[in-house]
Amino acid sequence: MQAIKLGKRWIGKEHEPYIIAELSGNHDQDLNLAKRMVEAAAAAGAHAIKLQTYTADSMTLDVQSKGFVIEETDSLWHGESLHKLYQKASTPYEWHQELFALANTLGLDAFSSPFDEAAVDFLDGLNVPCFKIASFELTDLPLIRKAASKGKPLIMSTGMASLSEIEQAVSTAKQAGCEQIILLKCTSTYPAEPSNTNLHTIPHMRDAFGCMVGLSDHTAGVGASVAAVALGAPVIEKHFVLDRSAGRVDAAFSLEPAELKALVVETKRAWQAMGQVVYGGSAAEEKAKQYRRSIYVSRDMQAGEAFDASNLKIVRPAFGLAPKHWDVVQGKQAKTALKKGTPLSWELID
Repeated sequence: MQAIKLGKRWIGKEHEPYIIAELSGNHDQDLNLAKRMVEAAAAAGAHAIKLQTYTADSMTLDVQSKGFVIEETDSLWHGESLHKLYQKASTPYEWHQELFALANTLGLDAFSSPFDEAAVDFLDGLNVPCFKIASFELTDLPLIRKAASKGKPLIMSTGMASLSEIEQAVSTAKQAGCEQIILLKCTSTYPAEPSNTNLHTIPHMRDAFGCMVGLSDHTAGVGASVAAVALGAPVIEKHFVLDRSAGRVDAAFSLEPAELKALVVETKRAWQAMGQVVYGGSAAEEKAKQYRRSIYVSRDMQAGEAFDASNLKIVRPAFGLAPKHWDVVQGKQAKTALKKGTPLSWELID
């Protein structure tokens, strides 16, 4: 699978995991707060920030009918109308250019998830390096076709999509001319439980679609993301907030700055640790071999004295004969007088 150039960085198995900090609606429609979030994401070592580009009217209808109000009692947004929720969580279009420019000056890539075709054109006009399709939009094939037609890499979260729905999304993108596709395993619950995350889907999806597969992680902490990297995920997306206790719209399943820094560090360590199939020790371990055990003379001996457990011992370090020769040397005789602490060698045996 060929690496993909995304903004300033390459994504692929030969490159460290690409960490995306999703601002979502955690900026609480406060531009200064959004800027501080971008700065904090850069300071934590993230590689990109991501916005969401929509208006309440482009997402839903302003009605109170059944289905337009969140009824699930276990939802973070129980009782909210969809329209009011999206009004509260949306990122004003006029912020995008300023936030993207700030991110770029701090060394971050910056892009967004468009939620309608007009948003694709808007983001393309800002020269984003890629487009991200959210999991709930994976079945919006016209939206995927539009984003894929722009000649840029496409990242798509799969959420609750079936194999056939993912296949339709990937085929639609390819038919529109996009070959640089990254899929993200995702569990579309907020927050997501580790037991519902099913990371073994990552290598299966990679084999099924011939695409790189990362993780859009809605679980608490960084454990699921680190495990995903061990399974080959080259991209990790996590929601980000400056202070979870402030209760922003997605705060419950977002990382704070210190946690985001830990995510960057630990996913890189996991990627570095995967390495290759190696036996016999690495080059770095070579010096440590001297501290294995070997056979040593454990008391002073006279020439001609027979070797046995009273005068030999298997100890560290490893400059004598290997322990596997213990039975062979029993009863053999010393060629010369030997001092305690002498490493036994074949030359000393008569």
